[in-house]
Amino acid sequence: MARFGDGLAVGPDLSSAAVAAVEEALAPLSAAPDLVCVFISGDDPDEIEAAAHGAALAAGPAVMIGCSGAGVIGAGRGVEETGAVSAWAAVLPGARIDPFRLETLRSDDRLIVVGMPEGQDDDVVGVLLTDPYSFPVDAFVERSDDALPGLPLVGGLAEGTGPGTVRLFVDGEVHSDGAVGVVIGGSVTAATLVSQGARPIGPDMVVTRAEENVLYELAGTPALEKLEEIVVGLPEDEQEMAGRGLLIGVAMDEYADEHEHGDFLVRGVVGADTENGAIAIGDVVDVGRTVRFQVRDAGAAEEDLAALLERFDMAPVEGALLFSCNGRGKAMFADSDHDAKVLDRAFGPAGVGGFFAAGEIGPVSGRNHVHGFTASILAFGRAEDRA
Repeated sequence: MARFGDGLAVGPDLSSAAVAAVEEALAPLSAAPDLVCVFISGDDPDEIEAAAHGAALAAGPAVMIGCSGAGVIGAGRGVEETGAVSAWAAVLPGARIDPFRLETLRSDDRLIVVGMPEGQDDDVVGVLLTDPYSFPVDAFVERSDDALPGLPLVGGLAEGTGPGTVRLFVDGEVHSDGAVGVVIGGSVTAATLVSQGARPIGPDMVVTRAEENVLYELAGTPALEKLEEIVVGLPEDEQEMAGRGLLIGVAMDEYADEHEHGDFLVRGVVGADTENGAIAIGDVVDVGRTVRFQVRDAGAAEEDLAALLERFDMAPVEGALLFSCNGRGKAMFADSDHDAKVLDRAFGPAGVGGFFAAGEIGPVSGRNHVHGFTASILAFGRAEDRA
C-alpha cells in the first residue's frame, strides 16, 4: 500500500467528478490521509464551490486545501479547457499540518497580510494557493524570507474569469479572495524544484550600470548594444526565439564557478530605449550582479526540466505536487500531458497531482519567488530519510 495517491475525473458534473477523484486518490493509501489537495477547472464558480464541498466530505477528517484553475493534473495526465477535478492525498505520519487562510487588511497607505501560522523550528515547507485579483502575492512571496526565514513556499495562483470568480478551499470552507495553504512540519522529507523553462544564450555578464529595473550597461557596454551583439551571433533559430520573447536570468549565486540550469532567476525583458541604449527588465537588479540572456520555447522548457530532474537527488520520490503554468500545456507542448508525463518518467509510480496556474510560486537558490511559464514541484520522499 502507498502513502500517496492521485485521482482524476473529467465531466460536466463537477460534484460527481470531485467525489470520484478523491475516492481514486484515497484508494491506494495504506491509512487514512492526513492531507488532501483538490483542484477544479470549470466555467461556473458556484459549481466549483459545490464540488469543493463534496470533495471535503469525501476526504473525511483530513486537512484539505485546493483551488480553481485553468486545468488540472492527476493520474499521469493534464486536462485543460474542460470541466475536471484532480485530487492528491498523502499519509504523513509524524507530520504537523497547519492549514491557514490569509486575508489583507488596509492600514493607512499599505496592506497587511494576516493569518499566517507562527513559524516553528521544525517547519519543512509551505504550500500557498492565492487569488491573483485580491491578494498581493508578489510582495508577500518576495518578503516571505524575512517573515518566515528558511521556509520554502510552493504553489500557484488560482484562476477564474475575473475578480470574485476564483475559488479557494481550506478545511471545508470556500473563499473567493485572499489565499489559503498549509505549513507542513515535523517528520517529513520534502524537496522543491522549479523549472523556469528557459535556455541561456550568450555569455555571463556583470551589470556595470543600472537603476531600479533599467540596465544601462552590461560588462561596460551599453546594454542594448550588448544585447544586439549577442543576438546577431546566435544561430537563426535562436534569433527567432529571441525575437518572439527575450528573457534575462539573474545569477543567484555570485560565487559559483559555473551557472547551470536552475541557477538563474529568469525574468522578462520588457522594453528598450534606443536613445540611451538601456533595456528594462521585470525585476530590480543591482550593479555587480551577474546576468545572462535567455530564450524559451518547448524545446528549452523540456531541456530545462529534464536537466533539473537529472540533478534532483531525492530517491525514491513517493509523491509530488505539480504547479504548472497555464502557458505550459497545449499552448507550449503537443498536449496537456507533457509535464505530468515527464514527472511520471522521472519519479516512477509516485502519486502526482496539481493544476495549471496563472503564476507559480517556488524557491530559486533558497529564496521564494513568483514565476511565469514554470513548473514548480514539491516532492516527498520517505519520512525516515529526512536529515
